[in-house]
Amino acid sequence: MQTRQLGANGPIVSALGLGCMGMSGTYGSAASRNPAEAEATLEAALELGVTFLDTAEVYGPYGNEELLRPLLGRQRDRLVVATKFGFRIDADGAITGLDGTPDNARSACEGSLRRLGVDCIDLYYLHRLDPAVPVEETVGAMAELVRAGKVRHLGLSEVSAMTLRRAVAVHPIAALQSEYSLFERSVEREVLPACRALGVAFVPFSPLGRGLLTGKLRSADDYAADGDYRQSLPRFQGDHYAANLALVRQLEGLAARRGCTAAQLALAWLLGQGRDIVPIPGAGRRTHLQENIAAAQLTLTACEQMALEEMFPRGAAAGARYDEAMLRLVDT
Repeated sequence: MQTRQLGANGPIVSALGLGCMGMSGTYGSAASRNPAEAEATLEAALELGVTFLDTAEVYGPYGNEELLRPLLGRQRDRLVVATKFGFRIDADGAITGLDGTPDNARSACEGSLRRLGVDCIDLYYLHRLDPAVPVEETVGAMAELVRAGKVRHLGLSEVSAMTLRRAVAVHPIAALQSEYSLFERSVEREVLPACRALGVAFVPFSPLGRGLLTGKLRSADDYAADGDYRQSLPRFQGDHYAANLALVRQLEGLAARRGCTAAQLALAWLLGQGRDIVPIPGAGRRTHLQENIAAAQLTLTACEQMALEEMFPRGAAAGARYDEAMLRLVDT
Protein backbone atom coordinates (compact mmCIF):
# COMPACT_ATOMS: atom_id res chain seq x y z
CA MET A 1 0.00 0.00 0.00
CA GLN A 2 1.31 3.43 -0.91
CA THR A 3 1.39 6.08 1.80
CA ARG A 4 0.39 9.72 2.02
CA GLN A 5 0.89 12.44 4.60
CA LEU A 6 -1.87 14.18 6.51
CA GLY A 7 -0.96 17.85 6.29
CA ALA A 8 2.44 19.46 6.19
CA ASN A 9 3.57 17.95 9.49
CA GLY A 10 0.99 15.25 10.13
CA PRO A 11 1.31 11.47 10.27
CA ILE A 12 2.14 9.21 7.33
CA VAL A 13 -0.80 6.92 6.62
CA SER A 14 -1.91 4.38 4.02
CA ALA A 15 -3.30 5.96 0.84
CA LEU A 16 -6.65 4.35 1.66
CA GLY A 17 -7.88 4.37 5.23
CA LEU A 18 -10.78 2.46 6.76
CA GLY A 19 -13.98 4.20 7.82
CA CYS A 20 -15.31 2.18 10.75
CA MET A 21 -18.72 3.81 11.26
CA GLY A 22 -20.72 1.13 9.43
CA MET A 23 -19.34 -1.59 11.72
CA SER A 24 -21.54 -0.24 14.52
CA GLY A 25 -24.73 0.42 12.59
CA THR A 26 -25.93 3.08 10.16
CA TYR A 27 -26.36 0.70 7.22
CA GLY A 28 -28.45 -2.46 7.31
CA SER A 29 -30.45 -3.78 10.25
CA ALA A 30 -29.27 -4.46 13.79
CA ALA A 31 -29.65 -8.18 13.11
CA SER A 32 -27.29 -7.97 10.14
CA ARG A 33 -24.37 -6.62 12.17
CA ASN A 34 -21.58 -9.06 12.80
CA PRO A 35 -19.05 -7.95 15.45
CA ALA A 36 -16.85 -11.00 14.86
CA GLU A 37 -16.63 -10.24 11.12
CA ALA A 38 -15.97 -6.57 11.90
CA GLU A 39 -13.05 -7.54 14.15
CA ALA A 40 -11.71 -9.89 11.47
CA THR A 41 -12.01 -7.09 8.92
CA LEU A 42 -9.98 -4.77 11.14
CA GLU A 43 -7.25 -7.40 11.45
CA ALA A 44 -7.30 -8.02 7.70
CA ALA A 45 -7.05 -4.30 6.99
CA LEU A 46 -3.75 -4.06 8.82
CA GLU A 47 -2.45 -7.18 7.06
CA LEU A 48 -3.32 -5.54 3.71
CA GLY A 49 -1.43 -2.36 4.60
CA VAL A 50 -4.20 -0.12 5.92
CA THR A 51 -2.80 1.91 8.81
CA PHE A 52 -5.42 4.67 9.13
CA LEU A 53 -8.59 3.95 11.12
CA ASP A 54 -11.45 6.44 11.42
CA THR A 55 -14.01 6.34 14.22
CA ALA A 56 -16.00 8.76 16.45
CA GLU A 57 -17.59 8.83 19.88
CA VAL A 58 -21.02 9.24 18.27
CA TYR A 59 -20.76 6.00 16.27
CA GLY A 60 -22.85 3.67 18.35
CA PRO A 61 -22.62 5.92 20.34
CA TYR A 62 -19.34 4.83 21.90
CA GLY A 63 -19.37 1.21 20.71
CA ASN A 64 -17.31 1.84 17.60
CA GLU A 65 -14.37 3.19 19.55
CA GLU A 66 -14.55 0.17 21.85
CA LEU A 67 -14.52 -2.13 18.81
CA LEU A 68 -11.08 -0.79 17.85
CA ARG A 69 -9.59 -1.26 21.31
CA PRO A 70 -8.36 -4.90 20.99
CA LEU A 71 -6.49 -4.23 17.73
CA LEU A 72 -5.03 -1.00 19.06
CA GLY A 73 -3.90 -2.86 22.16
CA ARG A 74 -1.89 -5.30 20.05
CA GLN A 75 -0.76 -3.09 17.16
CA ARG A 76 -0.68 0.46 18.49
CA ASP A 77 2.65 1.39 16.91
CA ARG A 78 1.48 0.39 13.42
CA LEU A 79 -1.80 2.32 13.42
CA VAL A 80 -2.94 5.92 13.14
CA VAL A 81 -6.32 6.34 14.80
CA ALA A 82 -8.67 9.28 14.23
CA THR A 83 -11.72 9.98 16.31
CA LYS A 84 -14.18 12.87 16.62
CA PHE A 85 -16.25 14.83 19.10
CA GLY A 86 -18.75 17.66 18.92
CA PHE A 87 -22.17 16.21 19.68
CA ARG A 88 -24.13 16.31 22.90
CA ILE A 89 -25.06 12.76 23.93
CA ASP A 90 -27.41 12.08 26.85
CA ALA A 91 -27.23 9.28 29.40
CA ASP A 92 -29.40 7.03 27.19
CA GLY A 93 -27.07 7.45 24.21
CA ALA A 94 -29.40 9.81 22.33
CA ILE A 95 -27.87 12.67 20.35
CA THR A 96 -29.46 15.88 21.58
CA GLY A 97 -27.48 18.55 19.73
CA LEU A 98 -24.06 19.99 19.00
CA ASP A 99 -21.49 20.82 21.65
CA GLY A 100 -18.23 22.45 20.66
CA THR A 101 -17.52 23.94 24.08
CA PRO A 102 -14.02 23.66 25.54
CA ASP A 103 -15.41 21.60 28.41
CA ASN A 104 -16.85 19.06 26.02
CA ALA A 105 -13.64 18.95 23.98
CA ARG A 106 -11.77 17.97 27.13
CA SER A 107 -14.31 15.52 28.56
CA ALA A 108 -14.98 13.85 25.20
CA CYS A 109 -11.25 13.37 24.70
CA GLU A 110 -10.94 11.61 28.05
CA GLY A 111 -13.82 9.31 27.12
CA SER A 112 -12.31 8.46 23.74
CA LEU A 113 -8.89 7.75 25.25
CA ARG A 114 -10.50 5.36 27.71
CA ARG A 115 -12.65 3.54 25.15
CA LEU A 116 -9.84 3.23 22.61
CA GLY A 117 -7.41 2.10 25.28
CA VAL A 118 -4.69 4.53 24.16
CA ASP A 119 -2.81 7.31 25.89
CA CYS A 120 -2.84 9.64 22.88
CA ILE A 121 -5.20 10.17 19.92
CA ASP A 122 -3.33 10.57 16.63
CA LEU A 123 -5.92 12.79 14.93
CA TYR A 124 -8.74 14.49 16.83
CA TYR A 125 -11.53 16.01 14.76
CA LEU A 126 -14.27 18.46 15.56
CA HIS A 127 -17.12 16.41 14.08
CA ARG A 128 -19.46 19.32 13.37
CA LEU A 129 -19.08 23.04 13.98
CA ASP A 130 -21.23 24.27 16.86
CA PRO A 131 -22.66 27.62 15.68
CA ALA A 132 -23.05 28.71 19.29
CA VAL A 133 -19.30 28.45 19.94
CA PRO A 134 -16.67 30.35 17.92
CA VAL A 135 -14.41 27.87 16.19
CA GLU A 136 -11.43 29.68 17.72
CA GLU A 137 -12.62 28.64 21.20
CA THR A 138 -13.14 25.02 20.22
CA VAL A 139 -9.82 24.70 18.39
CA GLY A 140 -8.09 26.54 21.24
CA ALA A 141 -9.30 23.85 23.65
CA MET A 142 -8.23 21.12 21.22
CA ALA A 143 -4.80 22.75 21.02
CA GLU A 144 -4.54 22.50 24.81
CA LEU A 145 -5.04 18.74 24.44
CA VAL A 146 -2.09 18.65 22.02
CA ARG A 147 0.08 20.53 24.50
CA ALA A 148 -1.03 18.12 27.24
CA GLY A 149 0.12 15.15 25.14
CA LYS A 150 -3.36 13.65 24.80
CA VAL A 151 -3.73 14.45 21.08
CA ARG A 152 -1.08 14.59 18.34
CA HIS A 153 -2.86 16.37 15.48
CA LEU A 154 -6.12 18.25 14.92
CA GLY A 155 -8.78 17.94 12.25
CA LEU A 156 -12.14 19.41 11.26
CA SER A 157 -15.16 17.76 9.64
CA GLU A 158 -17.80 19.28 7.35
CA VAL A 159 -16.66 22.90 7.67
CA SER A 160 -16.44 25.73 5.18
CA ALA A 161 -13.27 27.23 3.74
CA MET A 162 -13.77 30.33 5.90
CA THR A 163 -14.06 28.26 9.09
CA LEU A 164 -10.94 26.33 8.14
CA ARG A 165 -8.96 29.55 7.73
CA ARG A 166 -10.11 30.78 11.16
CA ALA A 167 -9.13 27.47 12.74
CA VAL A 168 -5.68 27.37 11.16
CA ALA A 169 -4.99 30.81 12.62
CA VAL A 170 -5.30 29.22 16.08
CA HIS A 171 -3.49 25.91 15.55
CA PRO A 172 -2.24 23.83 12.59
CA ILE A 173 -4.93 21.58 11.12
CA ALA A 174 -3.68 18.30 9.66
CA ALA A 175 -6.84 17.19 7.87
CA LEU A 176 -10.32 18.25 6.89
CA GLN A 177 -12.91 15.53 6.44
CA SER A 178 -16.02 15.82 4.28
CA GLU A 179 -18.02 13.85 1.74
CA TYR A 180 -16.28 13.58 -1.64
CA SER A 181 -16.93 11.15 -4.47
CA LEU A 182 -17.98 11.02 -8.10
CA PHE A 183 -21.48 11.71 -6.79
CA GLU A 184 -20.51 14.54 -4.41
CA ARG A 185 -17.98 17.03 -5.76
CA SER A 186 -19.11 20.28 -4.13
CA VAL A 187 -15.90 20.53 -2.06
CA GLU A 188 -13.96 21.18 -5.26
CA ARG A 189 -15.32 24.73 -5.44
CA GLU A 190 -13.92 26.27 -2.25
CA VAL A 191 -13.04 23.76 0.46
CA LEU A 192 -10.45 21.68 -1.39
CA PRO A 193 -8.61 24.74 -2.80
CA ALA A 194 -8.50 26.22 0.72
CA CYS A 195 -7.05 22.99 2.09
CA ARG A 196 -4.34 23.05 -0.53
CA ALA A 197 -3.50 26.69 0.08
CA LEU A 198 -3.17 26.01 3.81
CA GLY A 199 -1.34 22.67 3.63
CA VAL A 200 -4.28 20.66 5.00
CA ALA A 201 -4.92 17.11 3.79
CA PHE A 202 -8.41 16.19 2.63
CA VAL A 203 -10.05 12.99 3.91
CA PRO A 204 -13.12 11.99 1.86
CA PHE A 205 -15.78 10.04 3.71
CA SER A 206 -18.49 8.13 1.82
CA PRO A 207 -16.17 7.91 -1.21
CA LEU A 208 -18.50 5.25 -2.63
CA GLY A 209 -21.66 7.34 -2.25
CA ARG A 210 -22.91 5.30 0.74
CA GLY A 211 -22.88 2.19 -1.42
CA LEU A 212 -24.35 3.66 -4.59
CA LEU A 213 -21.06 3.67 -6.48
CA THR A 214 -20.33 0.02 -5.74
CA GLY A 215 -22.88 -1.16 -8.30
CA LYS A 216 -24.24 -3.60 -5.73
CA LEU A 217 -27.49 -1.69 -5.12
CA ARG A 218 -30.25 -2.56 -7.57
CA SER A 219 -33.46 -1.48 -5.88
CA ALA A 220 -34.81 0.11 -2.71
CA ASP A 221 -35.03 -3.39 -1.24
CA ASP A 222 -31.26 -3.31 -0.87
CA TYR A 223 -31.51 -0.78 1.96
CA ALA A 224 -35.02 -1.54 3.25
CA ALA A 225 -33.84 -2.94 6.58
CA ASP A 226 -35.17 -1.21 9.69
CA GLY A 227 -32.65 1.31 10.93
CA ASP A 228 -30.76 1.72 7.64
CA TYR A 229 -29.76 5.39 7.55
CA ARG A 230 -30.13 5.64 3.79
CA GLN A 231 -33.91 5.50 4.08
CA SER A 232 -33.84 9.16 5.15
CA LEU A 233 -31.52 10.43 2.41
CA PRO A 234 -33.06 12.18 -0.64
CA ARG A 235 -30.48 10.63 -2.94
CA PHE A 236 -31.98 7.20 -2.23
CA GLN A 237 -35.63 8.13 -2.76
CA GLY A 238 -37.96 7.57 -5.71
CA ASP A 239 -36.99 9.20 -8.98
CA HIS A 240 -33.72 10.45 -7.49
CA TYR A 241 -32.67 6.91 -6.73
CA ALA A 242 -33.64 5.66 -10.19
CA ALA A 243 -31.64 8.44 -11.87
CA ASN A 244 -28.60 7.74 -9.70
CA LEU A 245 -28.71 4.02 -10.42
CA ALA A 246 -28.79 4.81 -14.14
CA LEU A 247 -25.54 6.75 -13.73
CA VAL A 248 -23.99 3.85 -11.84
CA ARG A 249 -24.87 1.49 -14.69
CA GLN A 250 -22.69 3.69 -16.93
CA LEU A 251 -19.89 3.49 -14.37
CA GLU A 252 -20.19 -0.30 -14.35
CA GLY A 253 -19.82 -0.36 -18.12
CA LEU A 254 -16.59 1.63 -17.98
CA ALA A 255 -15.32 -0.56 -15.13
CA ALA A 256 -16.05 -3.73 -17.11
CA ARG A 257 -13.99 -2.43 -20.00
CA ARG A 258 -11.12 -1.72 -17.59
CA GLY A 259 -11.45 -5.12 -15.94
CA CYS A 260 -12.26 -3.85 -12.46
CA THR A 261 -15.36 -3.18 -10.35
CA ALA A 262 -17.34 0.05 -10.20
CA ALA A 263 -16.17 0.61 -6.63
CA GLN A 264 -12.53 0.24 -7.60
CA LEU A 265 -12.92 2.66 -10.49
CA ALA A 266 -14.61 5.24 -8.24
CA LEU A 267 -11.87 4.97 -5.61
CA ALA A 268 -9.10 5.11 -8.22
CA TRP A 269 -10.60 8.33 -9.58
CA LEU A 270 -10.61 9.84 -6.10
CA LEU A 271 -7.04 8.77 -5.35
CA GLY A 272 -6.03 10.37 -8.62
CA GLN A 273 -7.29 13.80 -7.54
CA GLY A 274 -4.08 14.44 -5.61
CA ARG A 275 -1.64 13.00 -3.11
CA ASP A 276 -3.26 15.13 -0.41
CA ILE A 277 -6.44 13.02 -0.74
CA VAL A 278 -6.84 10.06 1.67
CA PRO A 279 -10.24 8.36 1.23
CA ILE A 280 -11.71 6.28 4.03
CA PRO A 281 -14.16 3.82 2.45
CA GLY A 282 -16.12 1.78 4.95
CA ALA A 283 -16.10 -2.01 4.98
CA GLY A 284 -17.71 -4.27 7.53
CA ARG A 285 -16.69 -7.45 5.71
CA ARG A 286 -13.34 -8.72 4.49
CA THR A 287 -14.58 -9.26 0.94
CA HIS A 288 -15.56 -5.58 0.62
CA LEU A 289 -12.28 -4.52 2.19
CA GLN A 290 -10.21 -6.54 -0.26
CA GLU A 291 -12.12 -5.13 -3.21
CA ASN A 292 -11.57 -1.57 -2.00
CA ILE A 293 -7.86 -2.02 -1.28
CA ALA A 294 -7.23 -3.29 -4.81
CA ALA A 295 -8.22 0.17 -6.09
CA ALA A 296 -4.94 1.55 -4.76
CA GLN A 297 -3.16 -0.41 -7.50
CA LEU A 298 -5.16 1.18 -10.33
CA THR A 299 -3.84 4.12 -12.31
CA LEU A 300 -6.41 5.61 -14.64
CA THR A 301 -5.50 6.75 -18.13
CA ALA A 302 -6.20 10.30 -19.26
CA CYS A 303 -9.05 8.98 -21.39
CA GLU A 304 -10.59 7.18 -18.41
CA GLN A 305 -10.29 10.28 -16.26
CA MET A 306 -11.98 12.33 -18.97
CA ALA A 307 -14.76 9.77 -19.38
CA LEU A 308 -15.49 9.87 -15.65
CA GLU A 309 -15.44 13.68 -15.57
CA GLU A 310 -17.99 13.74 -18.37
CA MET A 311 -20.10 11.01 -16.80
CA PHE A 312 -20.12 12.59 -13.32
CA PRO A 313 -19.84 16.39 -13.62
CA ARG A 314 -20.41 18.45 -10.47
CA GLY A 315 -24.05 18.17 -9.49
CA ALA A 316 -24.63 14.96 -11.44
CA ALA A 317 -26.27 13.15 -8.52
CA ALA A 318 -30.02 13.54 -8.15
CA GLY A 319 -31.21 14.62 -4.70
CA ALA A 320 -29.45 16.19 -1.73
CA ARG A 321 -26.83 14.18 0.14
CA TYR A 322 -28.56 14.74 3.51
CA ASP A 323 -32.08 15.37 4.73
CA GLU A 324 -32.93 18.89 5.92
CA ALA A 325 -32.08 18.20 9.57
CA MET A 326 -28.59 16.94 8.76
CA LEU A 327 -27.95 19.70 6.20
CA ARG A 328 -28.47 22.23 8.97
CA LEU A 329 -25.48 20.72 10.79
CA VAL A 330 -23.10 21.31 7.89
CA ASP A 331 -21.14 24.55 8.09
CA THR A 332 -21.42 26.37 4.77
